[in-house]
Amino acid sequence: MEAGFVSAVVLLLLVLDPFGNVPLFVSALREVPRARRSRVVVRECLIAFAVLTLFALIGRPLLDLLGLTEVSLQIGGAVVLMLVAIRMVFPPQAGVFGPLPGGEPFVVPLAVPALAGPSALATVLLLVSREPAKTALWIVAIALALAASALVLAFAERLQRWLGSRVTLAFERLMGLLLAAMAVELMLRGIERFVERL
Repeated sequence: MEAGFVSAVVLLLLVLDPFGNVPLFVSALREVPRARRSRVVVRECLIAFAVLTLFALIGRPLLDLLGLTEVSLQIGGAVVLMLVAIRMVFPPQAGVFGPLPGGEPFVVPLAVPALAGPSALATVLLLVSREPAKTALWIVAIALALAASALVLAFAERLQRWLGSRVTLAFERLMGLLLAAMAVELMLRGIERFVERL
């Protein structure tokens, strides 16, 4: 298994942030009958997979249509990742993704933006734009990252009860710190490529 694929899965896992999303999923699924919760989690993960796969497939043509370069996408994606990372480390009162609507969640806020949010979409576009020939590999990476996320989130309520809210918050902040470091790395690479083109 090549390093690029493994790092893509790890990056996507950090961006999807299943441990950081545990409190969000617990809160959003509170009104859903206990027997349906696992099915709702799987459904939302499948919707997120469909959205991210669509971006993987149309990412390159979308960049060309909008007249964007890979460098601008890399730097823009790094900025979005950094903003998400800052919100994970220093969460606002309404949570990382803002206030949640009532009832059973469908697409919003769990599939989009909790899983397939701007940072995940930017990451997928970035992966595909860097190496378009490996699009199928990136789709497998998306599937693996979402499968791992679904496994964590299916046990979200038990995890929060078992670990406690402090440990869950610590996990989210640790993920935010790692994501911030990855955002800086992406930005530095983008700036380096921009300087090379001058």
